Amino acid sequence: MIYQRKFIKELSYTAIGIFLVLLAILLCTQVVNLLGRAADGRVAIDAVGALIGFWMVGLTPLLLILTVFISLLTVLTRYWRDSEMAVWRAGGLSLHSWLKPVAWFVVPFALLIGGLTLAVLPWAESRSQEYAQILKQQQALSMVEQGVFRGIGDHRLYFIETFDSEAGIAQNLFIREQMEDGKSAVITAQSGNFNIDPHATERSLQLLNGRRYVGTPGQADYEVVHFAQLDLLLKNDIEPITASTARQAIPTMTLLGSHEPRHQAELMWRLSLPLTVLVLGLLSVPLSHFNTRSGHSYNLIAAVGLFLVYQNGLTLLRRAIEDGLPFWVGFLPMHIFMMALAWLMLRYRNQPNGAFWPTLKAAVKGNRA
Repeated sequence: MIYQRKFIKELSYTAIGIFLVLLAILLCTQVVNLLGRAADGRVAIDAVGALIGFWMVGLTPLLLILTVFISLLTVLTRYWRDSEMAVWRAGGLSLHSWLKPVAWFVVPFALLIGGLTLAVLPWAESRSQEYAQILKQQQALSMVEQGVFRGIGDHRLYFIETFDSEAGIAQNLFIREQMEDGKSAVITAQSGNFNIDPHATERSLQLLNGRRYVGTPGQADYEVVHFAQLDLLLKNDIEPITASTARQAIPTMTLLGSHEPRHQAELMWRLSLPLTVLVLGLLSVPLSHFNTRSGHSYNLIAAVGLFLVYQNGLTLLRRAIEDGLPFWVGFLPMHIFMMALAWLMLRYRNQPNGAFWPTLKAAVKGNRA
């Protein structure tokens, strides 16, 4: 029908604008946050761009939910404010008739959010953690300076004449090490290279063609050793890359076969997001009601309040599942409650204008007030 095509077209344009505005606001905030963390050394500089990309993927489901809800409220409220809804209702079009075009608009978003939360987001979270650690490992080499004395760990001091940070190769090295027995070791080498295995718990410095002097300062009992290759284990301040144990990075199929409470809580959250956008789409129809006589937008306040109640309720149930609440007991109640509330509000708005309690009683019973 004409009104359905017009409604969906207007919703589409509105949704694009709202999504871009929300994305721009949150993106600016995250960019500032990541740049601050990079300046402190907590995130590799080269990782900022990639981490922003992974972060955008992770935030997309929430952005889509907000986009759908705000778009529906914006367009439907305008219909009420401009009396278009009154004209349609006078022509015999009830509020229930708007559920079909709302479903055409909301269902594709629900499918997209479901695909993101169940498949794409776990992969993105896992890759994000691994990528950040790999770049931080690489950044450890870039911190090696040539021409100056620097410390390695608690008891070593080194000097490098020239250093190629891309290849990790150093030329003409001098290293002084304080040993536990009080003796001092001095090492010179023609060349060396840093070996950093991202999956190892230690990194090493391989020295080639050099000498090692061990002894007590002020005494003549020094031992001199010539070597073709010497490997020194260095303290690793960077966590090794391992398979991610964060629940956000666990594949959905693994969660389905797990009885661990925190895994069931994560599964509940992933399944709840696509359901949330469907329920909010249903709620938007009665919540968009606007009284042109009073001119007050109390419906928007109610919409924000119900959205916060919905999200906080899901969060509390998620934590309850982590504490041992059965999965289905934690998964279903909030969705059922919000759907029942949407159904009641829709029936209430379909009643003729009248006193609140008689109208509400008629809506519950299914009678006309």
